[in-house]
Amino acid sequence: MVTSEAELRDLSDQAAHRIMNKQGTASGRRAGWMMISTILIEAWDLYAIAFVMLFVQKSAGFGTNPWLVGLASAAVQLGALLGCFAGGWVADRFGRKKVFITTMIMFIVLALAQGFAQNFWQLIIIRFLLGFPLGSDISSGYAYIMEAMPRGKREVMGNRWQAMFAIGEVVAILVVLGLYLTGMDHDVLWRIALALGAVPALTLLLGRLTITDTALSLVQRGKFRQAKQVSMKMFGDSLDMLPDQDFKIKRPSTMAFLRDLWKDPIRRRASIFGWISNAAQGGEWGAFGFYLPSILAVAGAAKASENFIGYSLSNAIIYSLAIVSGVVGPMITPRIGHRGIAQWGFGMAFVSLLVAAFAVWANQPWLLLISAAAMIWGHYWDASNGMTVTSMVAPTRYKGTASGFGYMFVKLAAFSTIFVFPAMKDAIGIPLTVLIMSSISLAGFLAARYILPEVYGYVESEGQLVKENAAGTAAA
Repeated sequence: MVTSEAELRDLSDQAAHRIMNKQGTASGRRAGWMMISTILIEAWDLYAIAFVMLFVQKSAGFGTNPWLVGLASAAVQLGALLGCFAGGWVADRFGRKKVFITTMIMFIVLALAQGFAQNFWQLIIIRFLLGFPLGSDISSGYAYIMEAMPRGKREVMGNRWQAMFAIGEVVAILVVLGLYLTGMDHDVLWRIALALGAVPALTLLLGRLTITDTALSLVQRGKFRQAKQVSMKMFGDSLDMLPDQDFKIKRPSTMAFLRDLWKDPIRRRASIFGWISNAAQGGEWGAFGFYLPSILAVAGAAKASENFIGYSLSNAIIYSLAIVSGVVGPMITPRIGHRGIAQWGFGMAFVSLLVAAFAVWANQPWLLLISAAAMIWGHYWDASNGMTVTSMVAPTRYKGTASGFGYMFVKLAAFSTIFVFPAMKDAIGIPLTVLIMSSISLAGFLAARYILPEVYGYVESEGQLVKENAAGTAAA
């Protein structure tokens, strides 16, 4: 008979350790794919507005103020900054499924509302609110992947988020181009393009109605009876060490999460890298990837006002290469590790941004296209594992909180660079702006080389991270 909080915590930790070392079943893998597909929705929303901002600025009641353009583009990032941490916190306390269902409903409503904005301030407010469900969903989804899939597989699935992002971006480009080719009024075009994000969100909502909370999430909340059932379905393990009744387990505080994180040197260094990496990848994408359409147009690689078709296809080709990069990255991660994929990615992005700055300054459109493609390839490698590492190394009872906390760094950096880029390029020009922003990628490279310990294949054992050997047993 369980009689104390300490006994309950010990039993839940035992169950969590056993779950995190299981190979898993097809059910868990399907759930992992459903969670990672959320990235498609975020990519659609983020990149669609980058492509249609040209039309938004020409709509009645809007305008060309660079600060308002930047704020409208970045508002969703600010909302996500607040939503990602809140979403992880709520998911840890009330369960993953409630967050998943609520966020999709909110996204559908707000995505549709974008199409009815009458001026920049209305669009800014709607997109700010839209960021809440996006940030909440991503942080909860990463926790779900780390809890529902077997070791090794969960890391590869987590690193696939950039491939999904690239697919979403290419789809957004092609949809906007398709709408453009119909000849519809441009004021209607941008509204439909933004509102169409509700369609994939509705599909995901329907798919999520049948999923359950993860066994680990249920264990940590003392819902042992349901946890045993879910564990049997996802991992083929009934967790026989748990009693057949539910208990109320006190949830630890966020400060307790940070203290636990700091106790283990591997977990501490990996988490610090994850935060720096998340900020670096969010910043480099916000400073270059997000504004790539306007950079190519202004630099003469594809004049948007004269050849929207060529301008769109140039971007589609670059992001099609990004899909390949996003697929290759997770495939080679088991070979070169998290340190390797991060160093190669940030290194390629840094060098490519230097070349891109020169190409714009020297008016070399083809060199700009090549350097942009190389930068995006590197970015889709360096951005692949920040969230994976942050979520994976966190103590089992803090997965959702850790995912949300880590994702805040992505959104803070992305908001800052997307917001200031239009004003910076107007003040000092694109070449110098891109040159300054390249330092963000350099910071990510240095963090991967000098801070990140190799954590591929690590699992938690008795509160610490330990390496698993090929046979699946803990190695000291």
